Amino acid sequence: MYRKLILDNGIRLVTERIPTLRSVTVGMWVNAGSRDETPAQAGYSHFIEHMFFKGTETRSATDISREIDALGGEMNAFTTRETTTFYVKVLDQHLPNALELLSDLFHRSRFGTREITREKQVVLEEIRMVQDDPEDLVQEIHTGLVMGRHPLSRPILGQEATIARLRRQDLRDYIDTHYRPQEMVIAVAGNFDQGWLEKTMARMFGTSGPSATGGPRKRWPPEICGGVIMKRKSLEQVHLCVGLKGIPAGHKDRYAAYVLNSILGGSVSSRLFQEIREKRGLAYSIYSFMSGYSDGGTITIYAGTRVREVERVLELIRREIRRMETHGVERAELSRTKDQMKGSLMLSLESSHSRMNKLAKDELIAGRHTSLEEMLLEIDAITEEQVARVARELFDTGTLAITGLGPLSSRQIAALK
Repeated sequence: MYRKLILDNGIRLVTERIPTLRSVTVGMWVNAGSRDETPAQAGYSHFIEHMFFKGTETRSATDISREIDALGGEMNAFTTRETTTFYVKVLDQHLPNALELLSDLFHRSRFGTREITREKQVVLEEIRMVQDDPEDLVQEIHTGLVMGRHPLSRPILGQEATIARLRRQDLRDYIDTHYRPQEMVIAVAGNFDQGWLEKTMARMFGTSGPSATGGPRKRWPPEICGGVIMKRKSLEQVHLCVGLKGIPAGHKDRYAAYVLNSILGGSVSSRLFQEIREKRGLAYSIYSFMSGYSDGGTITIYAGTRVREVERVLELIRREIRRMETHGVERAELSRTKDQMKGSLMLSLESSHSRMNKLAKDELIAGRHTSLEEMLLEIDAITEEQVARVARELFDTGTLAITGLGPLSSRQIAALK
């Protein structure tokens, strides 16, 4: 059963009680991510995520780790371009302990100077790790190309220079500006007593919070850019990204776009996987994925291939995009993909963690809960005509963004540009 409650300080509490489960997951979502940073603050959202686990007024970082392990649970966090999330998953009987721990982290984290200095080195190593992973690196470079000078183009981890010079007060100021109760959602899914939970949440999270000194959040839609970037790097393969315009996360055509992405490269039965890997053996890894933000989105195709096959792989990708733009998808493909989407959706919502994620995203994107039944009906309602229209709107080969990373020759780089 779904419930929504707005606490006295403006934090939204969204819950789904599922008595058949023995677990419960609590997520605290802050509607602030890397796109909300200034260039001088690059990486602050992610760094703050780290610091919430580095000690409170009554617990050390080791105490926090030992306490969650003793509950047999999981506590973690993640940062995206638009949100920062802290969550805990435990057996239902341990929910009171988990909430007390989460409350302590949220209200009483120290942000100690020594811990900040130590964590800078950890985050700098995380940034360097991306530089050593060509699949991650090419996608990061590609995002910078597609998003141009928009804040969404910046890496979530930030830049080495901004991390190296940040200070404790910088982080506290950022929290005071962005961690406003009106921009926060607490999502709870699993087995719990509804009355007890609402009273406990009101007591622990509803009467206080960071003092909001910032004005209204400033965001503006990205303009998706085309172009070509080819970077030479000593690797065994060339790693490629091809980018197309996508749609915002809550767009009315999002399910039709999911169909297009799935048929193009979103599964092992997709056209690109079958044509480039299975039929021609030109790549081991090839796939496509959608990135949807509150006010824009992209579709990205990734492939890793031998240096001599780069032009061939790119031409096959372009050909498939043109084919879908011109002819849409076949009826049998659409029917099969709709069944696949419904099955994946139902399986993905079998855990309290996934339900918690969906609750929060529904609230942040649309301000309302979308039931599984509603989603299945929307998928069933997708038509060939709708998919063809969306393909014409999104699959424009004249504005492709292409990024390459690997042992490319000067001739190849010049030819591809």
